Amino acid sequence: MTAPTKTPTHPDLHEPVIDWFAEHARDLPWRRPEAGPWGVMVSEFMLQQTPVSRVLPVYEQWLARWPRPADLAKEAPGEAVRAWGRLGYPRRALRLHGAAVAITERHGGDVPTGHAQLLALPGIGEYTAAAVASFAYGQRHAVLDTNVRRVFARAVGGVQYPPNATTAAERKMARALLPEEDETAAKWAAASMELGALVCTAKNENCHRCPIAAMCAWRLAGKPPHEGPARRGQTYAGTDRQVRGKLLAVLREAVAPVPQAVLDRVWDEPVQRARALDGLVDDGLVEPLPGGLYRLPAS
Repeated sequence: MTAPTKTPTHPDLHEPVIDWFAEHARDLPWRRPEAGPWGVMVSEFMLQQTPVSRVLPVYEQWLARWPRPADLAKEAPGEAVRAWGRLGYPRRALRLHGAAVAITERHGGDVPTGHAQLLALPGIGEYTAAAVASFAYGQRHAVLDTNVRRVFARAVGGVQYPPNATTAAERKMARALLPEEDETAAKWAAASMELGALVCTAKNENCHRCPIAAMCAWRLAGKPPHEGPARRGQTYAGTDRQVRGKLLAVLREAVAPVPQAVLDRVWDEPVQRARALDGLVDDGLVEPLPGGLYRLPAS
């Protein structure tokens, strides 16, 4: 019978990763002091499931138009959906608008500092609350995104990939790996995330560039291949997501409500097209009007 594996703390991982980050971190606008907590929050909403290269132009336009939560809160939610453009998963725009309204009403227009207060905002889950508290306010929280989970799975867990969904064991490991001091913990959170994004990538990992390669359990074990459930791939072509995107693209460009007949032209298959449009209405992303007209939500 094999003895249970103790979750390692690995304090010796912190310094090399943080030092590597200090030298190699990308100069991203939400990392600059002028971004402030609101800029950090906007970036965290946009970066979920969307690469940095696509987020950058939309982020810049968003902050230029709505530099504070109250500026966005004054607008109709449909304007947030319109400005979201083609970032994908547009319900994030509605959630960010809802968070801006709540910040304006409950917190005087300032992004709250407390993790519990952040978590109480609409549309904010555990990851986003921890990320904003850590990156905007320098607090000590375990920030577990896909990149961090992959770094921890390899360096500490000795496996190629983490589970498809975040587990309690991963959260426990992340807490065990947190440095004790707030400032160091916040740097560790950002640094381990950047390491996963740039070096310890899902495919074609660059171990020769990794500051902790000599300690990586997966590399030291000979890089055993993934043995868990098949990793989920994301398909897009021909899916309801694609149809929804095409419908929203028409509505974003429109200055007046759009007739049903115009929307019917974006996709030939009527059943899938109707299902996609109904889904957009159910999600609050599209508002139906009398006379077979549709628009982005006005309230």
